[in-house]
Amino acid sequence: MPVDRILTTHVGSLARPPELLPHLRAMLAGEPVDQAEYEDCLRRSVVDVVRRQVETGIDIVNDGEFGKSHWYRYAIERFAGVESRPAPEGAGQTYFGGADRARFPEFYAEYDKDVPRSRREWAAVGPVSYIGQAALARDIANLRAALAACPAHDAFLPVVAPASVSPEFRNEHYATEHDYVFAVAEALRHEYQAITEAGFIVQIDDAWITAMFDRMVPPGTVADYRRWANLCIDALNHALRGVPRHRTRYHICWGSWNGPHTADIPLRDIIDLLLRIEVGGYSIEAANPRHEHEWRVWESVTLPEDRVLLPGVISHATNIVEHPELVAERLMRFADLVGRERVIASSDCGFAQGALYQRVHPSIMWAKLRAMVEGAEIATQRLWNR
Repeated sequence: MPVDRILTTHVGSLARPPELLPHLRAMLAGEPVDQAEYEDCLRRSVVDVVRRQVETGIDIVNDGEFGKSHWYRYAIERFAGVESRPAPEGAGQTYFGGADRARFPEFYAEYDKDVPRSRREWAAVGPVSYIGQAALARDIANLRAALAACPAHDAFLPVVAPASVSPEFRNEHYATEHDYVFAVAEALRHEYQAITEAGFIVQIDDAWITAMFDRMVPPGTVADYRRWANLCIDALNHALRGVPRHRTRYHICWGSWNGPHTADIPLRDIIDLLLRIEVGGYSIEAANPRHEHEWRVWESVTLPEDRVLLPGVISHATNIVEHPELVAERLMRFADLVGRERVIASSDCGFAQGALYQRVHPSIMWAKLRAMVEGAEIATQRLWNR
């Protein structure tokens, strides 16, 4: 179907509703939960969040990731061959080290006090395989039921990429890193296939593919980083074999947290890696002040004809609600470079990376999403001369 306007979407994770939070807190604390009551609350919450997205004007909606505990650690809960155990003393105090934390130690000492962190670690102690079929089927069914009650232009479900889950647990089983990463990818393939077979778009989330640069270099080299990134991309492409490209999109950010980000690897330095990924769309940060200027990368880089861009035109990391005129300007920059039919308005990242964690207040989140819709309408009027 020809595109005659700027469509809107977001990256996926939305603030969980108050009625769902008690169930999630209990589950994450290992406390008993009335499973039937939880499942009923989850179903109703997904219906409500889909309806709210549609009413806000979002075209390509999702379930808010309400059925997941965390944007990437949820996958570990759906794997066999992985052992969970208490983390050693001092581990898990920050997401990762790197130059940004070395440059701003006082800031991070304060910031990390409020960052959710796990007191556990995970290890691959046997063959990694997928056992999350029931949970995935529930998420698919809940989204399908919500869309039946409130239809949308299209819908997606996010899934983690191999590069963003394999660094989270130790390899204590596989002989090589290659075998280990490909095993993780093969397990995740079940989700990629099931989501597209259900008729939804699969979004592959990969914050670590960029954020690992700051963790690896130094002491490693740029060549070390690129070797690891290429391995993970090979594994992802292997997992995507046979999955319809036009029903896939790939999301990167630079770790998402609200910090200085002075050590982020520039988009230009990884654009060749990004374009190697066999997906139909690329979701990139383009609204925060560290990466907004990188729209100019597309002045000299050609987007393949069968791909679309989903630039972030609203930020998840600030409480300031973007003006729709600014949103329109951001969209038009990309439209002028890659074509108006190949731009979909999105957010920089998710608004709630974990079940109990949110970047901004829900009221601000919805105001930002509405501003994005209004900005897309302005851009549509100007780009199509309406």
